[in-house]
Amino acid sequence: MNTKCIIFDCDGVLVDTEKIGNGILLEMAAEHGFEMNIEAAYRNFNGRNLKDCFRHIEETIAKKLPEDFENEYRSRSFEAFKTKVTPIEGVFEFIEKLEIPYCVVSSGPVDKIRLNLEAVGLLDKFEGRIFSSYEINSWKPDPELFLHAAKEMDFEVKDCIVVEDSRAGVMAGTKGGFKVYGFANDYNAEDLEKEGAILFNTYKELSGLLF
Repeated sequence: MNTKCIIFDCDGVLVDTEKIGNGILLEMAAEHGFEMNIEAAYRNFNGRNLKDCFRHIEETIAKKLPEDFENEYRSRSFEAFKTKVTPIEGVFEFIEKLEIPYCVVSSGPVDKIRLNLEAVGLLDKFEGRIFSSYEINSWKPDPELFLHAAKEMDFEVKDCIVVEDSRAGVMAGTKGGFKVYGFANDYNAEDLEKEGAILFNTYKELSGLLF
C-alpha cells in the first residue's frame, strides 16, 4: 500500500446523516414553496456549504428565507442527529485495520462533526484530527480543505487519498491533486465517476482496493 494517509469525508462516509439532514431541510424549505425530492437533494446539496444550499432554495422560490432559517435548521437537525444518526456499515472494521494515519474533513462546523462522530462512537478515533471548512473559511468544491488537512497531518498530496461520497467533494479532491475514492450508490455513482473518482460500494470493497 503506497498510501500514507487517508482523508475521510464525514457525512455519508463515516456517518449516515445525509437522509436526516436533507429530509429536514426539504421539509422546512417546503413551508416556503420549495419542492425537491430527496434524490435531487443528495445530488445538489451533499458536500456543499449550507449557505450555498440556502441560496439555491432562495433562487428557486424567488424570495429570501427567514433570518432565523439557518438557526432553526441547525437546531432541528442537531436534535435529530443525536438520536437517529448511525455509522456507515463496515466503517468500524475498516478503521480498525488501518495501520496508517487518517483524519476527517467536513464542510460542516466542528460541533456538528463532533456531535455525529460521538453519536456513533467514532469520536475517539478522530480526536485531534478533525478539520472543518469553517476553520479556514473555504468550502468544497474548492480544494483548500483537503490541502489544509494534508498539511496539518504532515503529508504531501501524493501520499494521501481522499474518501468522498459527494460530487463537490470529489471535485475538491481531484482539483487538489489527490487520488479520490468515491463511495458510490444509486444516485451519485455517475457523478462521482465523471469527476474522476475510483468507485467502491462497501468498505469491504475499499479494503480490497487499498490493501
